[in-house]
Amino acid sequence: MRHVELDALIPAEQAETVLHAVRRWERYPDLAPHVNATTVHSSYPDPNPSSSWELHFRSGLLRWTEDDTVLPESGEIRFEQSDGDFDSFTGTWTFRQSGQDVAVRFDADFDFGIPSLEGILDPIAERVIKETVAWALTGLYPAVRIQGGIELTEPAAVGA
Repeated sequence: MRHVELDALIPAEQAETVLHAVRRWERYPDLAPHVNATTVHSSYPDPNPSSSWELHFRSGLLRWTEDDTVLPESGEIRFEQSDGDFDSFTGTWTFRQSGQDVAVRFDADFDFGIPSLEGILDPIAERVIKETVAWALTGLYPAVRIQGGIELTEPAAVGA
């Protein structure tokens, strides 16, 4: 099982406002170059939000459908794959007020279920997921400060 984490600080915002901006998955193809498509099947305040994702991955697409739990009162969005290319994929977005700013943390665990390829696939998937989160936050909040020295550069054109 591979773990992905990303921390960010969004200046001069409110945690609940940021949570509701982040959960707008339909915007992600315009925010993050790795995202080929998202389909929102149902969204908050529906009690069972669900979305499907396609990310550019190696020379193809990484696909999954996830069930989300949106908890504005506790500052969390939880997700779990219900179908897709991962053997398992779960995670949490956490939003905490930090003075005038919002601390955002993204945590996810995934497993492709192919031990012989984990040394090849896992690092690529970790990078693509982390960069997707960073791109989305940067697109939503240009003043965001991403922790961990991630360098965001436009990926080469698909198929190039």
